[in-house]
Amino acid sequence: MAAAAAAAAAAAVLEPWRAAARRKRRSAARRPGQREAAARGAEGDPEADSAAVLRRIREAGEDLLLSDFWSSALETINRCLRKHQEQLKALVGTLSEALGNLHLDSLPHEPDVACDYIPGETGETLVTGACPLKCVCYGIGNFATCVIARNQLTFLLLFLEKCQVRRSHCCVYDPLFSQVEIAVLNALGVTVLGENEEGKRSICDEPTIFYMLHCGTALYNNLLWSNWSVDALSKMVIIGNSFRGLEERLLTRILQKNYSYIAKISQGLEELEFPQTSQYVDIFNDISVHWFPVQKLKQLPVDTWAFQEEPDYQDCEDLEIIRNKTEDPSATD
Repeated sequence: MAAAAAAAAAAAVLEPWRAAARRKRRSAARRPGQREAAARGAEGDPEADSAAVLRRIREAGEDLLLSDFWSSALETINRCLRKHQEQLKALVGTLSEALGNLHLDSLPHEPDVACDYIPGETGETLVTGACPLKCVCYGIGNFATCVIARNQLTFLLLFLEKCQVRRSHCCVYDPLFSQVEIAVLNALGVTVLGENEEGKRSICDEPTIFYMLHCGTALYNNLLWSNWSVDALSKMVIIGNSFRGLEERLLTRILQKNYSYIAKISQGLEELEFPQTSQYVDIFNDISVHWFPVQKLKQLPVDTWAFQEEPDYQDCEDLEIIRNKTEDPSATD
């Protein structure tokens, strides 16, 4: 009964978003403040049930779709994905036809997850696409009780829809997820990982988008290490903290010592900054879309790829990630 109710609530979360996007923009100015106030009042209860959390996600989606930020941020991502798509077509000829379906459109019907169905603009069921893109989301935070985290999750759900990435092909993990949040994510149809990977995930030759907003620097460094080759990096896109910003904030010696993979890749990527708006300034600040052009990767010194030692961060102060204690009992948060 509870699972069925959660699934029904999850389906209701996403259906009103398109209708909200077609409303007159004048109504949008009144809702965000009211919604934020209501959310803050409800968030005092850490045991908020799934239905309440799903309702807040729906409301956040309605507001996001009405914002100028959504359209401009989506265009920023699309500019990067179009270049990345062309690169994948050139690298792997067999993917050309499949990647031709990658565009900002509606999510195809996914029959194996009941709550995944989202009707198209005309109400017709869309044909299931063959887009091979995967998505991995790290560090989204406690979206049941945090407005910032909830808006970041909402953006992810809308992004998956628009770029035709099945939600079942999106893996999500945060070591701080509550049981309510895990239940909500399961109801929404995404795949909740059961282990803290510390960002050490190999894409295994599958084109993958990593959605990692405001994550610790070590998480990005671990991800690069796990895919430290021209072939793997060229198939990746990272939506997360600006690598350019990381370089500007960290001392060069600290960056090279503790986060050597970020330091080495700086000349092998292209970065597009997210737009900045006052409405979402604390939610999507310092975020960029990163991709790795093959031409740039091949121009890096040959010895760049020779060093592949796993990062350990033993002497690293202020490590901003939660370690996997099952592998490292001595690690501290």
